[in-house]
Amino acid sequence: MTRPAQAQRTPAAAAAVSTVDGVLRRSARRTPARVALRYGTRSWTYAELDDAVSRAAGILRGLGLAPGDRVGAYGHNSDAYLIGFLACSRAGLVHVPVNQNLTGDDLAYIVRQSGSALVLTEPDLAGHLPDGVGTLLLRDADGSLLDRLPAAVPYDGDPPDADDLVQLLYTSGTTALPKGAMMSHRALVHEYVSAVHALHLAETDRPVHALPLYHSAQMHVFLLPYLAVGATNTLLDAPAADRILDLVEAGEADSLFAPPTVWIGLSQHPEFATRELSGLRKAYYGASIMPVPVLERLRARLPGLAFYNCFGQSEIGPLACVLGPDEHEGRMDSCGRPVLFVEAKVVDEDGKDVPDGTPGEVVYRSPQLCDGYWDKPQESEEAFRDGWFRSGDLAVRDGEGYFTVVDRVKDVINSGGVLVASRQVEDALYTHPAVAETAVVGLPDERWIEAVTAVVVRSAEVTEAELLAHARQKLAHFKAPKRIVFVDELPRNASGKILKRELRDRFGD
Repeated sequence: MTRPAQAQRTPAAAAAVSTVDGVLRRSARRTPARVALRYGTRSWTYAELDDAVSRAAGILRGLGLAPGDRVGAYGHNSDAYLIGFLACSRAGLVHVPVNQNLTGDDLAYIVRQSGSALVLTEPDLAGHLPDGVGTLLLRDADGSLLDRLPAAVPYDGDPPDADDLVQLLYTSGTTALPKGAMMSHRALVHEYVSAVHALHLAETDRPVHALPLYHSAQMHVFLLPYLAVGATNTLLDAPAADRILDLVEAGEADSLFAPPTVWIGLSQHPEFATRELSGLRKAYYGASIMPVPVLERLRARLPGLAFYNCFGQSEIGPLACVLGPDEHEGRMDSCGRPVLFVEAKVVDEDGKDVPDGTPGEVVYRSPQLCDGYWDKPQESEEAFRDGWFRSGDLAVRDGEGYFTVVDRVKDVINSGGVLVASRQVEDALYTHPAVAETAVVGLPDERWIEAVTAVVVRSAEVTEAELLAHARQKLAHFKAPKRIVFVDELPRNASGKILKRELRDRFGD
C-alpha cells in the first residue's frame, strides 16, 4: 500500500505508465476543443477539463496531502465531483467515494476505516460527517474547489505509478461492515479498455450519465471510458425520466446506462409511447436482473435500440461480463460472456471446475481485479484462492461460454441496483424490544427488483408500521425494509441455521 519511489523509475518505465487521469490527458491532447462534459449550465472542453484537473490537484497537494493519502468524496453528481476524482488521481491520492445517502454510523465507519485525511463534500451534506474530519466543499460556496480553480497553480509533480492505489471502492458483503476494495490505476485502466471494447463505446456517441458517480458502474464502465474515447458527455443530478426523454428527443443523448428500476420507470412513463425516441441507439442495463417482460416491452417500443446487459462487481472494476445486442435472443436471462481482460470459470466448494450446465461459484482472474480489501487481510485472503477471486455468485456456464447467475452465495440483497447487507437490517430490527427473531431477505418486486423484506417473530405486540418507522430511524432509507411479515417461527435446518431460501419461496409470490 506504499507508493514506489519515483526516482527509481527509468524514463522508459515512466512513459509506459497508464493512469486514470492519463485517460483524460490523452483525449485533451487529441481533441482539445471538443466538448467533454456538460453539467447544468456549465460546459467543459477536453482542454478545459484537463486544466481544471491539474489545478484541482495543485489545490489538494497544497493542503499538505501526500501521495497515498485517502480523500473521501461525499457529494452529489456534478462536474466538481468528477474533477475531484481525477485530481486525486493526478496528485497520487486515493479517492474514497461514499454513498451520499449514508449518515450516522454507516458514514463514520467508511470515513474512519479508510483513514480519509480530507472529505470532498457539499454544504447540504457536510453536517452529516463525523466531528473532527477535515472538509473541502466541492461547489456552491465561496472557497469551494470550483471557486479556487482559476487562481490555482496546476500540479506538475511526479505522476503516480500504474500500480499505485487510486480508489477504495467500498462494497457490502454478508456482514454489516463494508470492505474497501483497493483499486490500482492499472486495474481501472484495463477495465476501461474492456468496457470500450465490449460495449462498443465511440467518440460519436452522445451518452447521458444519470446514476450517482459514487457507484463504480456509472463512473468506471461509462463516464471514464467515454472520456477515453473522446465523446461528449451529459451529466445529470439524477435519473429523472422527463429530463432523459427531453435529451433523447432533442438529439442530445443517444446512449443511456441505468439499472432495471430506471428502465421500468421510463417504460411506464405516460409519454413513453408518444415521444420521438428513435434517436436512442444504445441501452445499457445492469446492477440487478432485468425482468424479461420489461425488456420485451422496451424492445417492442424501440425495435432499433441495441441492448447490452452489463454484469460484474466492484472488486473487478466493476465490469466482468456483457451480453451484447446480438446475443439476447434465446438467452435474455444470461449475463453474457467475460470481457476482454477477464477470465471466468465456475467451481465447486473446493475450487474445482464443474461441468457446463452445473451450478457453482463464479471465480475470476484478471488484471482488473482489486489488490484486496483495505486493512482487512483475513477477508483479502479468503477472497483470493489459488490466484482466483471468489465472487460469491452462483451461476451456470453453457457450452458457448455464456454465464447465467442463478443465486447468491452471500446474503446480500440487490434493491434497485444498490447492495444491502441483510445482517445490518436484522441488527437494526433487533434493537426493538418486540422483535424476538428476524430474518431479512430480498423478494421479487416490480419496482425494486428485490425488495428488502423482514420476516419477524414477535415477543410482544407491535405493528408493521411501528417496525418500519423504527428501522427508518436506524438505517439509510435504501436499507430500510419495504415490508414486514409476521410469522410464529422461522424455518431452520438440523443445525439450527435459518433457511432463507424457504422464506423467499414462501413469500416470493
